[in-house]
Amino acid sequence: MPTAVKTIVPTFAGGTLDRADQVRVNPDKLRAAMMNPRAKLLKLDGLNPIFNDHGELAWGAAYEASPDNDLLLLGIEDDISYFAELNGAGDAGPAANRALWQTLGGLPADQAAIYATARSLVDWHARHQFCAQCGQPTQSRKGGWARLCDRDNGGCGAEHFPRTDPVAIMLSECEGKVLLGRQPRFPPKSFSALAGFLEPGESIEGCVKRELFEEAGIKVRDVRYVASQPWPFPSSLMIACTSVTDDPTLTLDEEEIEEAAWFSVDEVKAAMAGDPAAPFVAPPPFAIAHDLLRHWLDGKD
Repeated sequence: MPTAVKTIVPTFAGGTLDRADQVRVNPDKLRAAMMNPRAKLLKLDGLNPIFNDHGELAWGAAYEASPDNDLLLLGIEDDISYFAELNGAGDAGPAANRALWQTLGGLPADQAAIYATARSLVDWHARHQFCAQCGQPTQSRKGGWARLCDRDNGGCGAEHFPRTDPVAIMLSECEGKVLLGRQPRFPPKSFSALAGFLEPGESIEGCVKRELFEEAGIKVRDVRYVASQPWPFPSSLMIACTSVTDDPTLTLDEEEIEEAAWFSVDEVKAAMAGDPAAPFVAPPPFAIAHDLLRHWLDGKD
């Protein structure tokens, strides 16, 4: 497939804050950042964002944080520190929903990236209250970027760090058409790129080849990386790729894919334009699958 000529910045990937590792690991610098009267606190309702009257992320002063909650240092910009409370929301918080995703897709890129970081980290802390090694309670450390099983409190001393789960999301092309699929949970006519988690010991290219064979029964070559997107539901990294196959015959894994089909350039253009006569409904703009289809179309111009 042709090489991309346009820069792709998916939703949640436009972060501008300095994550300030040198502050996270220094208790004195971290304390000073928290005590700065200009420090800001992201307002959250569980795991969901609170918006101001302009439809942007709402902020308060860091000193408004509950004394019972640890703070997560999201980053620093123009000598202003940005924090979120580790409020224990986790799985008990409101679930992500399509309306929320679409609202987030309308945020400025830097704000969407801030929220993605906050949501993933707040959720991770809520789900990792105990040490995976010895079972003892853990405490937040390094400005919310680690948890410690403290020996002084009877723990084993293990440190735990936030994880990100890599997911390959991919297109395959054959004879000028592109493969899209629909999972059983998708609304009728809603098609998207196929995707799957990378497994231990597996490369991105290997994952693309395996997932497309498992889900669609095709063997692909020429796997190419396109772009990546943090996906904070709860904490994945979507790795967008393209590939090529020489045989369009499909054999679907019906547990994963309810429908799949090859679509032409004109059909994809119609769907991306929102044409009601298009043969499928395209992924929404906040999803990297939308960017991936746009990238494919750009290569056909």
